[in-house]
Parts: sequence; C-alpha cells; structure tokens
Amino acid sequence: MTKYRRGVFTKEVIDDLRGIFAGVCTDLEAELMEFDGEHDHVHLLVNYPPKLAVSVLVNSLKGVSSRMIRKKNYPCIRKKLWGGALWSPSYFAASCGGAPIAIIRQYIEQQQTPE
Repeated sequence: MTKYRRGVFTKEVIDDLRGIFAGVCTDLEAELMEFDGEHDHVHLLVNYPPKLAVSVLVNSLKGVSSRMIRKKNYPCIRKKLWGGALWSPSYFAASCGGAPIAIIRQYIEQQQTPE
C-alpha cells in the first residue's frame, strides 16, 4: 500500500514495478509468480525458499522499488508523495499452501489495473 494510501500508480508505474519486483525476487532466490496492482496498492504472489524470512523479502521489495521508482521522477508520484517514502510501513502477507495457485492468480489478475 502506498504512503497515505494515495492513488499514485499508473499503468506505466505498475509495469516498472513488475520488472523491479521480479529482479529483487531473483536476487533473493525467489520467484515472482503473479503481480498486479491498483492505484494505491499492489498484490504479489511469490514463491520463496523457507530460509528467507518474509520480513526480509518484503523489506527488500519495498526498499528497492521505492528507490528505483523515485529515481524515475514520475509526476504522478512526485505531486502526491513529497517525502522520501513510496510505501506505507505496514504490509499484509499470507501463506497459500492449501489454496490452488490458479485461484490466487485469478484474484490478482482481477485487480483494476490503472490505465
């Protein structure tokens, strides 16, 4: 979720985030299986090794993406988020060991991606 739940993501920003998140996951020996987002938040389905703590994964994803997106100086973000943070400090993570992956992918794909 973005800082102050501000709706700052456009399709272009979401597309950039997809590549950034995939790169971070690769660096951490994880796999970004599905990704999509709306104007003020994103959903990720990540397959990660048990040796990797969820908090480390999330902190890496949020930290790297915030730095890289802010470097691109998108006007939609610069106008609404004037501080140094892109993301709120909180996050939600859930395991999905029992749920079929297809159902989770379908939920993520149904997000209302910005135009």
